[in-house]
Amino acid sequence: MHQEGTQLRRGLNARHIRFMALGSAIGTGLFYGSAGAIQRAGPSVLLAYLIGGAAIFLTMRALGEMAVRTPVSGSFGHYATRYLGPYLGFLTGWSYAFSMLMVCLADVTVFGLYMGFWFPDTPRWIWVLGIVLLIGGLNLCSVRVFGELEFWLSLLKIVAIVAMIAAGLGVLLAGIQPGGGAKVSGFSNLWRHGGFFPNGVQGMIASFSVVMFAFGGIEVIGMTAGEARDPQRMIPRAINSVPLRILLFYVLTLTVLMAIFPWPGITGDSSPFVQIFSQLGLASAASVLNLVVISAVISAINSDIFSTGRMLYGMAANGQAPMVFSRLSRFGVPWMTVLVMGVALLGGVVLNYLLPDKLFMAFASMVTFSVVWVWLMILLSQVAMRRGLSAPESAALHFPVPFWPYGQLFAIVFMLFIFVVLGVFPDTRLALFVGAGWLALLTVAYWLWARPNRPGDRAPSPRHP
Repeated sequence: MHQEGTQLRRGLNARHIRFMALGSAIGTGLFYGSAGAIQRAGPSVLLAYLIGGAAIFLTMRALGEMAVRTPVSGSFGHYATRYLGPYLGFLTGWSYAFSMLMVCLADVTVFGLYMGFWFPDTPRWIWVLGIVLLIGGLNLCSVRVFGELEFWLSLLKIVAIVAMIAAGLGVLLAGIQPGGGAKVSGFSNLWRHGGFFPNGVQGMIASFSVVMFAFGGIEVIGMTAGEARDPQRMIPRAINSVPLRILLFYVLTLTVLMAIFPWPGITGDSSPFVQIFSQLGLASAASVLNLVVISAVISAINSDIFSTGRMLYGMAANGQAPMVFSRLSRFGVPWMTVLVMGVALLGGVVLNYLLPDKLFMAFASMVTFSVVWVWLMILLSQVAMRRGLSAPESAALHFPVPFWPYGQLFAIVFMLFIFVVLGVFPDTRLALFVGAGWLALLTVAYWLWARPNRPGDRAPSPRHP
């Protein structure tokens, strides 16, 4: 696998990016993590998705403003370095790589759990090993192969979600009852079992740790800027579809699910989508949905490795990561990241062998910390960029953020609030400690290793410490 250049190839067209944008909102957080959010908040989880979704849209618009103005590889890691300084850029890039590793570990864990629906007697770690090897191989192919795979997997997920909503509405209209009639379907399930806030406002707040995990990965749209053929046209279209995706894929979908099946009965032992249709006696529909959620996991892992590779590629160009991460294969792929991620994910195989039932929520809460940190840095980078522009330069922006500056202020305060949420609730507090420890470790690494190579310095001589 030899190097044939140092520039990523612009092999993603409008179709690829449009469906990657759609598919990035449909992953493990929706198909599996939503069970944990529902258990915490009950029906009020719908409000949590709306509030969190508003903050995410403003964050994506901030990323879009920068990506359209300066489409680069490494995207928001580059912007943080440029507008906030090399230290915060270093923390942002490596925190994103950490979050993607945690997401991948969560996803491969859930993949093993999903396969258990069909093969309950097969050890989970076997499935985890298989998917790690498969995705590693796929990511060594050209970016066009990645784009095509994401297109078809995203199309499958979108069709499945729309079909599930239609089927769910059909179940409600037909009066089909889950559990042989022991439970009752109907929109009254949204307030019948303890009200819309069955665990109080505190329960809805607790669900934010899982809700924000579900939105993780949506920033992959910005990562495509360096390989998009027409970023000034493609990126705005992809980002402007975010509100509709949140309403359709999260709010409407979960509304239908909780109307069909009383929320206290959602166990989290499998995907709530599969569980509910199994309880309805629709075994074939449950199997089809299990196939869909498996495809969603494969898509998520694929996107995570892609995003990490492009982030570390951009950081290597800035002297913030080892130069080996900037080396490309003959297909134009940063192959070292694929290798490193694959080795790290083999650790997930071991963990699934040792602790098969305790991993997902631990990984999910750590992802929430690191990805919210990244979103906060995106917002602060955009604010710093805008403040450095003259009035004519601001007026000339092709894709300016809406509600400036109040919308950005809301999003920044909300991201800080999520850190408070992680610290308040015992089951997510560990993630705050791990995240703080990670940032401290990165700080030490920056001052010992990366700072002498910060942008603005000339390339050091071989004797440079």
